[in-house]
Amino acid sequence: MKLELDRDLCFFDLEATGLNVMQDRILQIAIIKYFADGRAPEELEMLINPGMPISEEAMAVHGIKPADLRNKPVFAQVAQKLYDFIGDADLAGYNSNRFDVPMLVEEFARAGLDFDLEKRHLLDIQTLFHKMEPRTLRAALRFYCEEKLEDAHDALADVRATVKVLDGQLERYVGGVYIDAEGEERPVPFGKNVASICAFTRDQHSVDVTRKLRRTDSGEIVFNFGKFVGQPVGKVLYENRQYFNWIQEKEFSAQVKKITRRLLQEYKRDRKQNA
Repeated sequence: MKLELDRDLCFFDLEATGLNVMQDRILQIAIIKYFADGRAPEELEMLINPGMPISEEAMAVHGIKPADLRNKPVFAQVAQKLYDFIGDADLAGYNSNRFDVPMLVEEFARAGLDFDLEKRHLLDIQTLFHKMEPRTLRAALRFYCEEKLEDAHDALADVRATVKVLDGQLERYVGGVYIDAEGEERPVPFGKNVASICAFTRDQHSVDVTRKLRRTDSGEIVFNFGKFVGQPVGKVLYENRQYFNWIQEKEFSAQVKKITRRLLQEYKRDRKQNA
């Protein structure tokens, strides 16, 4: 791999019972962990009994059937092993920020583990790809590596393909130029490190991976949904405790619940200091 790491990095991919991050469950996970100290990468792959039906649409994509999972562990039984394997590493994947990351966070939360994202870089290879060349993973592998993707939608095959695509992207773009959204030719603003790629691909206004909260140009965090859309989160929750309780009790992501708790406490503290 051609990335220059100053922190461990886990490429990972999930297969699930469906596409609903809050309601569906993981049934396969594969991780390749790259170490900043140069050690040989380690792989972890497992099938997981989701404890719920698999949608026909999902089975048509990944081909994993209930019989394949009958004697496999449930997520709670492997959660600590996965949590320890990932450790403090940054996370990378393909479309991972919208699907794999929030689903993994929810599964950890249900198992009683707080999988904190705030100090991690989240490197979504699809976002970088779409910034440069909008394509699917299959097309990306062909475009960057001149290879055909075999066993598509098998988690480990997809992870390996994602690593190859990133290598191809770094080889193609670093040190070159690209055409930005305004049609202007610009120097490529990232190098062979996670932080610079994430800075280029990051949605500067997004606060959480499910996009329920957003940051305004002035830096204030506001709601991105519902009757208080566009209004400051801390102020709204201070004045509407029932709304705060509703968020904590309903099917919002563990990350949203954690951030709203923090913003309410910060708003209460600021009011007290300014009183």
